[in-house]
Amino acid sequence: MSKKQIFNSVIWFRTGMVGVFLLSLILRFWGLDRFNTLVFDEVYFAKFGNNYLTHTPFFNAHPPLSQYIIGIGIWLGSHVPFWQEPVNGLAGSLLSPWSYRWVNALTGSFIPLVVAAIAYQLSHRRSFAFLAGLFTASDGIFLVESRYALNNIYIVIFGLLGQWFLLLALENQYQRRSFWLVLAGISFGASVGTKWNGLWFLLGAYLIWIVGWGIHWLHSVFQQESIVSRKDNFNQITTPEPALATVQTPLQKLTQLNIFQMLFYLGIIPALVYSIIWIPHLQLDTRYGFIEVHRQILNFHLHMGGNSPTVHPYCAAWYKWPLLTRPMAYYYQTAQSVNDPLPVLGPNLPSAAGKVIYDVHAMGNPVLWWTGVAAMVFLVGMLLTKIVLPWIKYQRLSVPATLSVDTWIALYLVINYAANLLPWVKVTRCVFIYHYMCAVVFVFLAIAWFVDQCLHSYYRQLRAVGVTITFLILAAFVFWMPIYLGLPLSANAYKLRMLFNSWI
Repeated sequence: MSKKQIFNSVIWFRTGMVGVFLLSLILRFWGLDRFNTLVFDEVYFAKFGNNYLTHTPFFNAHPPLSQYIIGIGIWLGSHVPFWQEPVNGLAGSLLSPWSYRWVNALTGSFIPLVVAAIAYQLSHRRSFAFLAGLFTASDGIFLVESRYALNNIYIVIFGLLGQWFLLLALENQYQRRSFWLVLAGISFGASVGTKWNGLWFLLGAYLIWIVGWGIHWLHSVFQQESIVSRKDNFNQITTPEPALATVQTPLQKLTQLNIFQMLFYLGIIPALVYSIIWIPHLQLDTRYGFIEVHRQILNFHLHMGGNSPTVHPYCAAWYKWPLLTRPMAYYYQTAQSVNDPLPVLGPNLPSAAGKVIYDVHAMGNPVLWWTGVAAMVFLVGMLLTKIVLPWIKYQRLSVPATLSVDTWIALYLVINYAANLLPWVKVTRCVFIYHYMCAVVFVFLAIAWFVDQCLHSYYRQLRAVGVTITFLILAAFVFWMPIYLGLPLSANAYKLRMLFNSWI
């Protein structure tokens, strides 16, 4: 590439990412105060955030960081000279819905940029990074969660920041590496300080580090054995995979981090940050100390009931999440016409009595999720092939001297996806589709990687596949957008979007 081509590529990439951010920002802030009520778990988190401002003690079943942030948002939002109407007193004070939602909308707008930053750091491919950001901005459940005072946005963004800072640390040395590792530890601690399952982002970091050292150790062992016993086959066993790019991924430097660094930066620092997060809450609610409040939280979750519709109509076991078989309605009301006042609290009208349906559905972009799962399965197959084929050829496990960038990317995505999904297998309490948000971001990265490979293929058919998948993802986002934003729909238009009975 000439300098001019590189310059133009950078300009187009930056312009594209600005466009992705503006799209995210507009969709999250548009009509943010349309429903002048508490939507779904805003009955907890908006109230809890306001309780810190009114000095009202309360018990919370999750760590308090997201409620602090919502509380700060309420305080700031209540002091701006606009968006102060309409108001309600449902959170314990007379507040505009905008005041307890805007900070979530702003935070959620940055998630596509962080995902794009991770993609770029993994590969240094701008096209991959742009697609990752665009696809993340085109998802429904992230849009819905960003538009209301809920807490899942924070566990995701802090966990992703921890992953990004770790990748940045691997690309630096000495003091700069320590700086990024400290930020990674703080971010992971903040993720756990939002919800305990933020630990799975940290688990993913440890697992990829262990795999990095495992590959290094296996290669060293095989190399020594080859020198001693089969010198003639040395070149066959250690021949590097053909890399698709000359750049290296930071993941190739995982063995530069030793156990003491990992335990300090990604062990002690997150634990310290998590502990500090609790201080304001424990000063407000003096009924429980640090240990006792954790016992109370654990007891709450253990007694929530089994993962069955008899406990909650939207309970959905972990294996239902990837295929999107049981999304959930956060808000559902009907009205006679679009000219009627927007319905707020109160019992739903009978389905036959309302001609207009307002539904806010916590549902992913179906095309994005389904193609993303297919891409993740493809990556798993690719990794297994790289293990099985050398076994068949050499009758032994073989580790190349240098893994390609795309092999490292596949390892990173598969390991982090598994780390954020598989721990839920053993969870017996009622769980919901939004618990998949931490894992599904790696699905977005997987389909972005696959589409990027297609678009750069020498084969026209594969390039057409990449373009088609991108178009279908964007078209699906537009098609299902009314149930993400809670726009008025006729009964027929609503049913058209509910492809399966289990979606309702």
